[in-house]
Amino acid sequence: MNVYDSVHQLARAIKDSDEFKNYKRLRMEINNNESLKSMLDDFQKKQIEYQTKQLLGEEVEMDNMTQIQDLYKIIAADPKAAEYLQSEMIISKMMADIYEILGEVMKVEQ
Repeated sequence: MNVYDSVHQLARAIKDSDEFKNYKRLRMEINNNESLKSMLDDFQKKQIEYQTKQLLGEEVEMDNMTQIQDLYKIIAADPKAAEYLQSEMIISKMMADIYEILGEVMKVEQ
């Protein structure tokens, strides 16, 4: 079995999954709502900045965390945005599981 063929098969399986189809549909709906898209983009940008600082061991101000939490509450109050964020988390979990499975292959027996 060719590894690249298997990877393409996995990519098709992900693309054809209900989870990915739902995520894609919701993403299109979000993109068609400029104000909601802007809020989500701002939220995700702040979230990435916060996580990057944490990973780099930099001090993270409590104001940043509070601001992210407040923004999340506002966004999550919108049913479509909440559904989108949930869908995004499902896709992220799926991808993390895939990476973990692939990572197991790379472990060398001692």
